[in-house]
Amino acid sequence: MTDESRPVREEDAFDVEAVAAWLREHATAFREDLVGTPEVTQFPGGASNLTYRLRYPGRDLILRRPPSGVKAKGAHDMGREYLIQSELRPLFPHVATMVGHCTEESVIGSDFYVMEKVEGVIPRRDLPFEMPPEEVSRLCESVFDVLIELHSVDVSRSPALAALGKGEGYVDRQVGGWSTRFANARTDDTGDWSDVIAWLEEHKPRDVGQRMIHNDFRFDNLVLDADDPMKVVGVLDWEMATVGDPLMDLGGTLSYWVEPGDDEFFQMFRRQPTTTPGMWTREQVVQHYCERMGFSITSAEWRFYEVFGLFRLAVIAQQIWYRYFHKQTTNEAYAVFGPAVGYLETRCRSLIG
Repeated sequence: MTDESRPVREEDAFDVEAVAAWLREHATAFREDLVGTPEVTQFPGGASNLTYRLRYPGRDLILRRPPSGVKAKGAHDMGREYLIQSELRPLFPHVATMVGHCTEESVIGSDFYVMEKVEGVIPRRDLPFEMPPEEVSRLCESVFDVLIELHSVDVSRSPALAALGKGEGYVDRQVGGWSTRFANARTDDTGDWSDVIAWLEEHKPRDVGQRMIHNDFRFDNLVLDADDPMKVVGVLDWEMATVGDPLMDLGGTLSYWVEPGDDEFFQMFRRQPTTTPGMWTREQVVQHYCERMGFSITSAEWRFYEVFGLFRLAVIAQQIWYRYFHKQTTNEAYAVFGPAVGYLETRCRSLIG
């Protein structure tokens, strides 16, 4: 796998020797490999938690911490992310082995956790290898079978995972929660989403179940085996994972799924290789998933999950646009998020008729 890490940004640097000393004393795995002080590089991107590579002579590890100056609470809860992966690892093999969670802020100024580095290939906007369409189709099947495997985990085997669930009403809570986030992020140019939100409220289905869900399951959060790219060896970024309705998880995944026939503006959203010849359509994904999970759902019933997924994506875009609009960030890459919200409004409205 190509090393995409880079020198650590000055504002994100930390005391490497302090981390190395802490690991030598507290690591729960690979302790025999943690000799000396590791070489540290940082992975670019990501608007949330910071990710670093710790390169020891015998092994590479990954360190995750909150952004500099941010306490590890709420959206930057390192302990929650570490706990979920620790508890899930025995039940779902596509999770990295956890090495340690440090709550002593005196070490680097925040808490952090360390895990093994899963070796392989991460597919991003385009596949990093040539594959004929029939193999691309098999890759699709392999990827969604991993999601099905996750949604089939028996969370009752882990009291800590089971405790993530709040019981029946996940769909209702999600609609209400994301509507509130949207209201709090409105700007002067935000369109009138009242009819879309009212439609979601009116068409909320009952939960189909309470399952372990990822909430950000995408190609660029997967690691494929470099020697056998049909095989998913790791699922990354468990920051938003919880116990809830699995169809809501699938709807969130497909909100990012751009097909070759989608219009030019939606093509701009593409961050995954979903237009590669052989990739499934959104309809094919839903059909395969529901057949395997034993869910019976009509196209009309699926529409709710599709609209909600796009609405949730619009809220995420609006929150980023809010920061740019109010000059809380000057990153010109965020300038497109305002028009994107407007586009998603139109797309949602076209689906609800």
